[in-house]
Amino acid sequence: MVRALERGAGRSLHAIGEALGLRAQRGRALGPTPAARAGSVDTAAVELGDDAVGRGLVEAAAILVNDGFEVFPYCTEDLGVAMRLVDAGCRVVMPWAAPIGSARGITNRDALRLLRDRLPDVTLVVDAGLGAPSHAAQALELGYDAVLLNTAVAKAADPVAMANAFRLGVEAGRTAYEAGLMDARDFASPSTPVVGTPFWHAVS
Repeated sequence: MVRALERGAGRSLHAIGEALGLRAQRGRALGPTPAARAGSVDTAAVELGDDAVGRGLVEAAAILVNDGFEVFPYCTEDLGVAMRLVDAGCRVVMPWAAPIGSARGITNRDALRLLRDRLPDVTLVVDAGLGAPSHAAQALELGYDAVLLNTAVAKAADPVAMANAFRLGVEAGRTAYEAGLMDARDFASPSTPVVGTPFWHAVS
């Protein structure tokens, strides 16, 4: 069971304490909402797409955590902001792949990989910027736990088919991550050794 809090994508949080106090009360007033999650928690999704307000996002998250909410903050791939969000009590962090609605896919793979490496025990969800099922597969290949989608499916010619394609992409990416991907190389390296092998064995 989950209690919902109004989303605030792209909004600036001025007078954070007052604004979040009002929003939290509004969220609680909505009452219980069914969700695919075990247990009973208060859940909030705080969204700010501008990295310049990272400090405000952390402060907002801390206020809501102290108020009993479980906060799912949406942010850029900034490691410093993500770590401060975790220190503020967030157990889930949702970095973007690219600006929301851009459909550009993962634009800073190294930064997302670093987030996964430095926050191994935190649930990480790629939120925003995905445009193709292959983008979702790439996120799961990096070890991310999930992706959050809207525009890529909603604006597809066949949303139902596109949603299924993303499902397959997520499954493929997660399976590849668990199987253990080989590291990329800057040079050719045959997987079958031929040095010291008789030529008739090499061609058999």
